[in-house]
Amino acid sequence: MGAVVGGTFVTGNRITTLNNGNEIFPAMLAAIESARATINMEMFVFEKGDIPQRFADALAARARAGVEVRVLLDAVGAGKSRQYHADLRAAGVLLELHHRVWWPDLRRYNHRTHRKLLIVDGRVGFIGGVGVADHWDGAAASPEEWREIHYRVEGPVVTQLQGAFQDNWVQAHDGEILQGPAHFPAPAMAGTAAAGVFYSSPRRQRYGSELMYHLALASAQKTIRITNPYFLPDRELTDALCAAVQRGVKVQILLPGEHMDQKAVRRASRKRWPALLAAGVEIYEYEPTMIHTKLFIVDDYFVSLGSTNLDPRSLRINDEANLNVLDRTFAREQATLFAKDLLRAKRVSSESDGSRIVDLPAQVLQTPLESQL
Repeated sequence: MGAVVGGTFVTGNRITTLNNGNEIFPAMLAAIESARATINMEMFVFEKGDIPQRFADALAARARAGVEVRVLLDAVGAGKSRQYHADLRAAGVLLELHHRVWWPDLRRYNHRTHRKLLIVDGRVGFIGGVGVADHWDGAAASPEEWREIHYRVEGPVVTQLQGAFQDNWVQAHDGEILQGPAHFPAPAMAGTAAAGVFYSSPRRQRYGSELMYHLALASAQKTIRITNPYFLPDRELTDALCAAVQRGVKVQILLPGEHMDQKAVRRASRKRWPALLAAGVEIYEYEPTMIHTKLFIVDDYFVSLGSTNLDPRSLRINDEANLNVLDRTFAREQATLFAKDLLRAKRVSSESDGSRIVDLPAQVLQTPLESQL
């Protein structure tokens, strides 16, 4: 995996699971407030509201205190947070927008950074699926509070998270190269997990995400558990999932149900369901709220977590970053969370449930547009 995808596995890491906004945001803000030298953040969604204001205030305060603060926001995903940008820059934050929307090259405009990275002092990192917006706050106790998992990372692999941030920062900020102990301190052991970061940037011919999924699916021997909010597998990924079942692997996929922010994607997703269900893949729809978790568990040993969706945009257009982990204790913890979420989901019971007349318009449009969804 490390050789083919990138992100060689290194040992000595501690990865702490953070469930929902009421655990995620306090941990991220506490890390920001503790920064002594550097803060580097790359984020797709950064909206307007209470949570974004708290992040803006914390970042500005550390910049005024002399900490080097670099923030890279996607120009589309952070379009609602413009009111904070001037204040952040005035406080000393180096803030850049990834691919501004006015750029005349439409191919460049279509290429977004979907990464969710926060690295503090080169020693503590955060990665997962969360964006900076109020609908992630809370405990997923109502449809207004999204279900999410994010992760706090310590250990040598944080150096690789910093490398993922550097990948786009050098493009956005006049070729600045991050170096020295403020960004890359000497690695220190923090735990026992082996982990590696890979990041994809299809515009620069780096296609790590799709390779990672295919390699993991082909390697599975017992179980594959997937939670993903935007599930639009192409024919090759569909065939790989079906092939896994045919060789005796149990495959379970957990997706959003009625509570979903992208209804057209949910309808288009069903295009592949009949083939998956006929092969024996188990598909479930989460009922309480929008589930935005991105979790991929193989054989209760390998886990991939981060920003990548199982859709063409993540695999072939957007910039993504994932943390791959080889650790049985961590994998079993994630499998337990998956099982708990499955208890709050409804299983799609038959091929007919995955093929509905009302979905046909979305699926007709999907055929020529699939590579851009």
